[in-house]
Amino acid sequence: MLAASRVIRKRTATLAAQHARAASGVPLSRLDPAGSATVEDSYARMEANLAEVRKTLGRPLTLAEKIVYGHLDDPKTAPVRGETYLKLRPDRVAMQDATAQMAVIQFISSGLPKTAVPTTIHCDHLIAAENGGAKDLAVASDVNREVYDFLASAGAKFGMGFWKPGSGIIHQIVLENYAFPGGLMIGTDSHTPNAGGLGMCAVGVGGADAVDVMAGLPWELKAPKVIGVHLSGRLSGWCSPKDVILKVADILTVSGGTGAIIEYHGPGVESISCTGMATICNMGAEIGATCSTFPYNERMGDFLRSTNRGDHARLAADFAAHLRPDEGCEYDQLIHINLDELEPMLNGPFTPDLMNKIDEVGDNARKNGWPVEVSAGLIGSCTNSSYEDMTRSAALAKQALDAGLKFRAPFYVTPGSEQVRATIARDGLIELFERAGATVLANACGPCIGQWNRHGVPEGQPNTIVTSYNRNFAKRNDGNPGTHAFVTSPETTTLLALAGYLGFDPRKDSIKLDDGTEFRFKEPTGMELPPKGFDPGEDTFQAPPADGSTVDVVVDPASQRLQLLQPFPEWDGRDYEDCPVLIKAKGKCTTDHISMAGPWLKYRGHLDNISNNAYIGAVNAENGKTNHVRNQLTGEHDKVPNVARQYKAQGVKWVVLGDENFGEGSSREHAALEPRHLGGVAVITKSFARIHETNLKKQGMLPLTFADPKDYDRISGDDRVSVVGLDQFKPGQALKLRVKPASGDAAFEVAVNHTFNEEQIEWFKHGSALNRMKAAMAQ
Repeated sequence: MLAASRVIRKRTATLAAQHARAASGVPLSRLDPAGSATVEDSYARMEANLAEVRKTLGRPLTLAEKIVYGHLDDPKTAPVRGETYLKLRPDRVAMQDATAQMAVIQFISSGLPKTAVPTTIHCDHLIAAENGGAKDLAVASDVNREVYDFLASAGAKFGMGFWKPGSGIIHQIVLENYAFPGGLMIGTDSHTPNAGGLGMCAVGVGGADAVDVMAGLPWELKAPKVIGVHLSGRLSGWCSPKDVILKVADILTVSGGTGAIIEYHGPGVESISCTGMATICNMGAEIGATCSTFPYNERMGDFLRSTNRGDHARLAADFAAHLRPDEGCEYDQLIHINLDELEPMLNGPFTPDLMNKIDEVGDNARKNGWPVEVSAGLIGSCTNSSYEDMTRSAALAKQALDAGLKFRAPFYVTPGSEQVRATIARDGLIELFERAGATVLANACGPCIGQWNRHGVPEGQPNTIVTSYNRNFAKRNDGNPGTHAFVTSPETTTLLALAGYLGFDPRKDSIKLDDGTEFRFKEPTGMELPPKGFDPGEDTFQAPPADGSTVDVVVDPASQRLQLLQPFPEWDGRDYEDCPVLIKAKGKCTTDHISMAGPWLKYRGHLDNISNNAYIGAVNAENGKTNHVRNQLTGEHDKVPNVARQYKAQGVKWVVLGDENFGEGSSREHAALEPRHLGGVAVITKSFARIHETNLKKQGMLPLTFADPKDYDRISGDDRVSVVGLDQFKPGQALKLRVKPASGDAAFEVAVNHTFNEEQIEWFKHGSALNRMKAAMAQ
C-alpha cells in the first residue's frame, strides 16, 4: 500500500513537470486544461520507453506493442504477450454519461481534488429516440436534468471537460477532438476502440479502472496478444469498411479476439478512410478484442487537418517510424483478407458474428423462419455516423428520389456529432433524407443502446430491422424479444429500407416502378471529408475552470437517480461456505442480460435502484425462463433480484454459474457492482469476456472458471457451493468448489481456475480496488 501512495506522489511531481513544459508544445487536445501534457511529451516518452523495451526483447515489434509498451510505467518491464501484467500510463480518459455517473461517484469516494490526466464526460446515452432530434433532446434535457447537473458540476470541480446533451456520441467526439496517432486512452464504454481509426490503442474499461487513472495510478492490463489482419486489394463498389469487420467477426467469432489487439496492415489499408478505419476498430469490441488499430497514413493526416489539428498530423508524420509495425514482426495469429473479393454482408440475427452474404440472406431468412420484410432501417451509431457514411447513404436516397421512390420501411438517421449534423444540414443531406421519408434523430446513441421508444410493433411480434449499428443481441434495440436485428453497412441498410425486404441484392436486382419500368441502383459514391470543411455547429462544450475547488457537487439523499457509495465489506478471511446458486445462466449471457440498458439507464447513478435489474435477462438453465429462479431458503420462485435481496437479508452469500464468454458486450461495471451489492461473492463460468472479468475483480468478487468446462453440467441451479482454499489464495494456484447437490447425492469437488495476480488478490482482501486505493492513500 505504501508503494501505491508513492506512485500517486510520483505522478503528481511528473504532472507538475509536464505542466511546466506544456506551454511550448502541441497539447494533446486544444480543449484540454491549460498546462496539460503535449503530443511531444507523449512521443518523447514512447521513444525512450521503446529504446528500453527493444533492449529487453531484442526483436521486431508490432504496432500494437509499440503503442502499449511505449506507455509502460516502468520501461524495464519484460512483457510476455498473454502473460505479463503491465502497468501503463494512458494519455487520457473518456466517459459517457451512463457510466460516468458511477465512475464519478467512485472518484468522489477517493477524496482526490482533481483528475491527474485529461478527462472528459460525454452526454450521449440518456436521450431516448421517439419523435425526432429536437423534441427528443428537449425531453431528455428535462427528464435527466438532475444527472446532467451532477455531471456538469463534477466536471467543473474535478477538472473534467463536459460535453452537453446534443453534442454527439462519445466516440465521434473523441475522434474529432482528442484521438491522436500513437496515443493510449481508456474509456468507460466498450466501443472506445473507435479511436483506433486515428492510430491509437483505445481500450474500453469499467469505471473503477478509470478512477485509478484519474487518481494518478498506473493502469493494469495483461500484455495483449496481437492478431494481425493483412488487407490486400482495394475497397470498392458496394463494399464498405463495415464489411471488413463483419468478415473478421465471422472468422474470429464473438470471443476470438479476447485478450488480443487486432492490428490491421497491408496495402489494402490505403483504400480505407480514417473514419472507415474507426468503424472497423469500433466493432472489434464484438469479437472481444482489447482494441484494434491501424498504422499512421495520410488518410489520418487528412482527417486531422480537416478537424483543425494540422500540428498533430505534422508531428505524427515525423514520428511515423514508431507508428507502424516493424518489418519481420510476428503475430500470434494472422488473417488475410483480399478486399477485391469482399462482398456486402449482414450479420445476425441475435449475434454479431453470424455472417450472411447479401445474396444469401433472403434464402437464409426463409430457411430459418426469420421475417423477410424489413420493418425499420436505422443508420448512425458510434460505428457508422461519419460524414462519409452519411454522404454514401444520401447518394442512394437521392437515386431513389430521382426515380420516384421513397423508403418502404421507417428509416432513422443518427448523426454522430453536432459537427456532423451541422455539416450535413448545411450540405443539404438532412433535407434529402427527410424528403425520402426519413426521421433524423438526436446526436446521441438512441436505438443502438435500446433508447428507442418504438411504436407500431407489439412486444413479442417477430419482425426484422436492419441497422448500421454494432450489436444485435435479443431485445438490444427496442426491448422486443421478437425483433431480429441485422448489423450491416449504412449503404446496405439504406438499400434494404428502400427495397423493403431481405434478399434485395443491388448488384443484380431491380425495383419495379409505378410506370412498370425497372429501376437499378448504381454503386454509391460519397465524400470522405466535406469539400467546404466541417461546420462546428452549436458550441456544446463546457471547459472546466482553472480552479474548481469552490464548486459544490450535490447528491440529494432522497434522489432516485443518484446515490453515494458505501464501501463494500472486506473479506472476512474465511472460505465461502454453502452458498446457494442464485442462477445457472444458460447460453449467451452478455452484460445486457446481466444489467439491461434501455429504461434502466436512468438508474445508472443509483446502485440500489439499478440492482433491481440484476440478471433479469439471463436464461435460467433449470427452467428455460428469464427472471424466474427458486429461492433455496423458501422453495418459492421469484424474480432474480428479489431472491438475491432475500438471501442478503438473511446474511447468505450466493454465487452465479455461467457458460462461455460470460459478460461479453458492453463495458458496464454495473454488471459487477450489482451482484456485489446484492451479496454475491463469486461468478463461476466456462470462460469470461475480458472487461467483465476485470470489473468483477475490481469490486471484490471472484470470477472463476471451471478447470474442466464439463463441470458446468455437473452442478445444478438448486445446488449449494462452497469456495474453499481462500486462505491459500495465490496467483496461478487453482481453488476448489465443494458442491452439495440438492438431489441428496454425495458431495463432490471440482477445480476452478482464476487469473488474479498479487495486487488483484489485495483488491479481493480489501473488498474492492477502491477500498485498497483509499487505504494506500491513507498511509
